[in-house]
Amino acid sequence: MDAHAGLPHLQPILLFLAIAGLVMPLLARARVSQVVAFLAAGALVGPHALGRLAAEHRWLGWFTIADGEGVRVLAELGVMFMLFVIGLELPARQLWSLRRWVLGIGSAQWLGCGALIGGVALAFGHAQEAAVVLGLGLAMSSTAVVMQLLAERGETRSTVGRMSFAVLLLQDIAVVPMLILLGLMAGDGTGGHFLTLMLTALLKAAAAVALILLLGRLVLTPLFRRVSVTTQADSFMALTLLATLGVAALTGAAGLSMSLGAFLAGLMLAETEYRHAALLAIEPFKGLLMGLFFVSVGMSLNLPQAAGDAGWLVASVFGLYAIKSVTMYLLFRRAGLTRGEAGETALLLGQAGEFSFIVLGMAIASGVLVSAVGNFMLLVVTLSMFLTPLAARLGHALHRRLDARGDDAIPPLPGPDTDDGVVIIAGFGRVGQMVARLLDRAGVRWVAIERHVAAATRHHEQGLPVIVGDAGRPALLHHLGAGRARAIVVTMDDSAAARHVVLSLRSEFPSLPLIARARDAEHGRQLVEAGASEVIPEALEAALQMGVHVLARVGVDAETGERLIEAERAAGI
Repeated sequence: MDAHAGLPHLQPILLFLAIAGLVMPLLARARVSQVVAFLAAGALVGPHALGRLAAEHRWLGWFTIADGEGVRVLAELGVMFMLFVIGLELPARQLWSLRRWVLGIGSAQWLGCGALIGGVALAFGHAQEAAVVLGLGLAMSSTAVVMQLLAERGETRSTVGRMSFAVLLLQDIAVVPMLILLGLMAGDGTGGHFLTLMLTALLKAAAAVALILLLGRLVLTPLFRRVSVTTQADSFMALTLLATLGVAALTGAAGLSMSLGAFLAGLMLAETEYRHAALLAIEPFKGLLMGLFFVSVGMSLNLPQAAGDAGWLVASVFGLYAIKSVTMYLLFRRAGLTRGEAGETALLLGQAGEFSFIVLGMAIASGVLVSAVGNFMLLVVTLSMFLTPLAARLGHALHRRLDARGDDAIPPLPGPDTDDGVVIIAGFGRVGQMVARLLDRAGVRWVAIERHVAAATRHHEQGLPVIVGDAGRPALLHHLGAGRARAIVVTMDDSAAARHVVLSLRSEFPSLPLIARARDAEHGRQLVEAGASEVIPEALEAALQMGVHVLARVGVDAETGERLIEAERAAGI
């Protein structure tokens, strides 16, 4: 390993890339959940499994990660990028539609589960401070695991997905008062002084979030408008990473969760024309680093200790799941979810989460929690996250069995760029705008992709659904829901660009109606060969319209004129 001293953490990174690039595709073919696979891989290559044998068998050192510190640092970035993506996919109007679930159900879940778990801790003889930390810390669930499982099943926008996100968002916000509370416990704050400090800290946190959002809107959008997503892709990616990590650093400096900062950065860009381009730029990093997060969780599983405390561990993990799942089921039923929806969501959120590691770790370091108890509970957190994919499958099966109706208790999230029946317009110049006006009059929803930043910005500021991007990128079209679109209209006047877009779209969406504008008959034939369903040559159509008027003036009847025009149109393309 000394050969890599000049590049720290090279061996763990190479091992992780081998797992992600070679092993994961094989497991995906076997329909193994990525979450389960990464967790199991982390447990296998971590210091408590193969790592224990590396001292005796040096060659095993190439296949183990003895020091997980570098892995954990990168893994935290994965959680931040995931929350940035969640913020990007949640414009303000959608977040507002979830306010009742975030503030009401989310708060009730965290405080209710925290009180019950804390009560159990008190019954086992723990001090009041330790019981509060255990209760509120273990009441949190894993945003990383839950949102990844929902994404794998394509259910992030379902009732279960939206309710899960609402609860998880409140928990992420609740990290702030939780860490403040820990600091006060460690400092022996008491009485009214305690309440005053708590209230002051919360007000400061709210002010910091408001200031960051304001500064972000004043600074981020102008910065993005100076970079072209189509011709300066590397600069655009760098700016997206800077926005994510920069806002996260600001919230960290303000004493808040850095993951909350990444979420705020996503919210800032969610209402701009760069939303989808930023999503495409960050997704590869998010996917890899989230895998690294799950590997780091698997590495923390101390198998020898788990074997020694097997009875208590099993009882604690299933007890945790039982308390949280039953409490949440009752809350979700009270909120109007069906039995199946409430059951699936409760089982999906029954584990402890990544913030539980932070809370318990700080409690151990500050002396609020006895080291032996804290380490045992960290093992409970890890095992509960391991069980989540199994609990999710059980919940999904339970949902199907209990609910045949598939009721949707939460109002659907609005958004013309993700609904079925949308028309996608590639290019928003003169022709694209005319098509959009006709669709508006017909009551048909549409979204346009414009590669020129200034034009897209101008239309977006007018309230039109126009985004910056390259219509020839299939990933962007997938994000816009092209697979469910009614049609795609290619209106750009650049002949080569239009042909490239048609070729790319037809290869990715073979059955999608594709209507393209052509400059002339020859360009029209090229577009038909590329896969366009219909082409409209500008010069030909102008000549035919002129011919209609000429034939009428010289006395040719309408029926004969129409037949002649159609014959000429067919011959011209």
